[in-house]
Amino acid sequence: MTRKGDSHLPKDLKSVRAQIDQLDLQILELINKRATLASEIGKIKSEKNETVFSPAREEEVVNNVLQANKGPMPNATLRIIFREIISGSRALQRVDKVAFLGPEYSFSHLAALNRFGRGSEFMAVNSIAAVFEEVSRNHVDYGVVPLENSTDGRVADTLDMFVKLPELKICSEVRLRVHHNLLANCEQTEIRKIYSKPQALSQCRNWIAKNIPQATLHEVTSTTAAAQQVRSEPGAAAVASREAALQFGLRVLFANIEDSPHNETRFAVIGRHDAARTGKDKTAVMFMIPHAPGALADILATFKKNKVNLTWIESFPYPSAVGEYVFFLDFEGHQEDAKVKRTINALMKNCQTVHVLGSYPIAVLAE
Repeated sequence: MTRKGDSHLPKDLKSVRAQIDQLDLQILELINKRATLASEIGKIKSEKNETVFSPAREEEVVNNVLQANKGPMPNATLRIIFREIISGSRALQRVDKVAFLGPEYSFSHLAALNRFGRGSEFMAVNSIAAVFEEVSRNHVDYGVVPLENSTDGRVADTLDMFVKLPELKICSEVRLRVHHNLLANCEQTEIRKIYSKPQALSQCRNWIAKNIPQATLHEVTSTTAAAQQVRSEPGAAAVASREAALQFGLRVLFANIEDSPHNETRFAVIGRHDAARTGKDKTAVMFMIPHAPGALADILATFKKNKVNLTWIESFPYPSAVGEYVFFLDFEGHQEDAKVKRTINALMKNCQTVHVLGSYPIAVLAE
């Protein structure tokens, strides 16, 4: 196959390009064959009244590919490629609706894209509470909410909504490396105001003080809103994502300005069903305990006794009773694992209330 513009190329280069063209057609054929099989799976699931989105199976598919990869294509790139192949195949069975804390190109939106790919239908809402409510009312199939940040800690609004709607399940998690960028259409010395959401400004405070000391900081509702604001305001800059820069036509003056190089946010995917066991899972629970000396220590000892490794623990004030607290834990293992079953049964006996918020595959950190 000879393409326009190839006549001046060395013969060996034209030959290599011809091989690539042939391989592209083979890849296309295989992708469509895979999609046909995925459609068959969709029919079987429909007959059994099973959900199309299966985070456990999707992780298994991607991990199989990554384990077989011998390069030179890096695993991070392959993960993105297969995420979209899976997303497109899933959409042939059913287009899932996913709510997230908007607007578009916020980090919650990027987390939703990372988990579901572009084959899903996304709905931006204006609060974490609204994400929960959309899922609870069956207006969407899933929601994506921030759970904790490595710099700022827990996200209180998310924990509050789990207290209010404990019937919703965590069926997947997303770990997203948070890279903040300084966006503007002016020069560094011309910047007088910097806009972003409070958390983003907090996570870049030292860098800004050192490099843009003349600027005042201004809080807005999201990093996307910040990018929109500076698009038309002279002497203004935004702390936001690279995707926001592309969307709103801004220059990236400085990349990766976060004070901590290990800054990441963990997001929960909430729905109405549990995820199947993969062998590399977490389980999340929420409970209340009596006000008694050593009560929490006794609960934690249960995990030690059953050799269950805790990965996160938070306390949160119970809205309906002054001085009462709800505890959130997640830990390694699936609720179908024998030692996790024993641990949960012990919690049921010794706590005032216990809600299993779900089991889900352990996420890989996404850059």
